[in-house]
Amino acid sequence: MSASEKTADAEKPSPESESQAQPGAIRAKKRPGDLIFSGSALGAGWIILLVLAAVAVFLVVQSIPAFKPDTSGNHILEGESFWSYVGPFVFGTVWSSFLALIVATPIAIGIALFISHYAPRALAAVLGYVIDLLAAVPSVVFGLWGGLVFAPLLQPGFAWLNEYLGWIPLFGGVVSPTGRTILTASLVLAVMILPVMTAICREVFLQAPRLHEEAALALGATRWEMIRMAVLPFARGGMVSGAMLGLGRALGETMAVTMVLSVTGVVSFEVLTSVNPTTIPANIALAFPEAHGEGVNALIATGLILFVVTFAVNALARWVVNRRAEFSGAN
Repeated sequence: MSASEKTADAEKPSPESESQAQPGAIRAKKRPGDLIFSGSALGAGWIILLVLAAVAVFLVVQSIPAFKPDTSGNHILEGESFWSYVGPFVFGTVWSSFLALIVATPIAIGIALFISHYAPRALAAVLGYVIDLLAAVPSVVFGLWGGLVFAPLLQPGFAWLNEYLGWIPLFGGVVSPTGRTILTASLVLAVMILPVMTAICREVFLQAPRLHEEAALALGATRWEMIRMAVLPFARGGMVSGAMLGLGRALGETMAVTMVLSVTGVVSFEVLTSVNPTTIPANIALAFPEAHGEGVNALIATGLILFVVTFAVNALARWVVNRRAEFSGAN
């Protein structure tokens, strides 16, 4: 190679220098429709955050009078501190929702597994449609059904539990003659949260890696063994998040619990008696029409506590989902 050719090669720009000389990659032309769509999506996201922040600010500002040391002028608190007033209602809210979650979780997982892996396609479609319809039933209908139909049907069963299992503190005490107990309200809540839990579990089960399922069956596993080894480990995060979302729905339910239970500010683990804990939403719904002055602030403060509890449950569900987000499987 001659000296002139070497000089020409040295003067040629390298690919790296060309990329540095042209820092701007080819960008797609932004059309008006793209700008409108991206702006609308961004605005919708900001609206959600602003509404949530506005609700939080409203609850905090309106709740401040309820935290005063002197509550003698508050006809709701009646001289007691706010925390001693709201404590039993927090217990009733968590206790009834916890009972509902214990009942609904295995049923929802079983229904979702039957729809996704056992039922024929035609039956699965019909059953999934029926389950989803439960979400469209108003809560007041569930309350009427629970108080007028479900409670009398359960009362003989409650008497049997008290007679033979009354030595367990959970089933002790004097059985309610009407059947309107915290257990009845929890069973009604379990029916109400079934649709959302079943829908989430069903979709997660259907997204399980197909190759993992086929590999388990090819190695001689039964259908249940395949589900246990390939489907349930993959869907663990989805099942937990579905349970947490169902718990969030149960925590905020108002009318169904209000129409089944009466307001009693007690803390009791007995689930068959007439004296039952009451939830925060039910207490607000029953006490708000007669509330005035600082009594309204006290009820809003209980709503703030419910807001914090529900927000914490949803944040826990999101954390569980994010922990499983890194799972990758062949589809």
